[in-house]
Amino acid sequence: MSFLVLLLAVWIEKFSALRRRIQRDGPWLNQLSRLESNPRSAKRPWWILMVTVVLPLVVLALILVIVGSVAYGWLALPIHLLVLIYSLGRGDVKATLGSFRDACRRGDQEAAVLVAERDLGVQAENEEQLLGGAQTYLLWQIYQGFFAVIFWYFVLGPVAALAYRLLALASEHGKTPAVVERATQARHAFDWVPVRLLAASFALVGNFVAVSRVMLSELLNWNISASRLISKVGCVAGEVPAPVVGVEGVNSLDVLWELLIRSAIVWYVGFALITLFV
Repeated sequence: MSFLVLLLAVWIEKFSALRRRIQRDGPWLNQLSRLESNPRSAKRPWWILMVTVVLPLVVLALILVIVGSVAYGWLALPIHLLVLIYSLGRGDVKATLGSFRDACRRGDQEAAVLVAERDLGVQAENEEQLLGGAQTYLLWQIYQGFFAVIFWYFVLGPVAALAYRLLALASEHGKTPAVVERATQARHAFDWVPVRLLAASFALVGNFVAVSRVMLSELLNWNISASRLISKVGCVAGEVPAPVVGVEGVNSLDVLWELLIRSAIVWYVGFALITLFV
């Protein structure tokens, strides 16, 4: 059933607007804000994470156990699908990059800097930082919004996929430093395996030798962030040239996008083979 849900999720993502209707974070974010603004709970970051992250996971697990005993478990399929879609990343990465790509295509560095800061959260002082930030944004957003989620869904089911997304939301939207720190640490642990598997798939569909050189020194490095690792590996795998504002800069983003598409195909083929033979 997991592979079927993964296929349905891709179809829905491609051909419908259901994801935007499902991904309503308002109630959850309001609860997080209330707990952080409460003087008593604000001093206990682990308690905040227990209420906002662990409690929803326990409720979901109980629902799946109950529903899984009915109709051979097929009634759980829509729940799996809804949770997986909710757990995917927020927004449309290609659409977000649209204005930046237009500015780069025109060779307008000043506009590109302003758009990158507004849309991508990238602050740059030169062309290298500007294009490098945009490339990192693309790779990281697709990784954390898609690859990490489908990995944990396939391995441990919807509870793990939801756990990853809730930790990401707490890390990105938390206002209490202690809560953000602990959520980020937990998310870093979740990222450790899938980001390296994605790097391995980059080696298969890109420059194998260049990726191998990077991974030899970074494979067991616990301290390197997932965004930093995927940026380093993605650029060498796609043989991306030195970042410059212009048509070449836009082409570098296209190269990375194609690399991610090929890697997604590799992952789905792998999931299919595991489903058939395990």
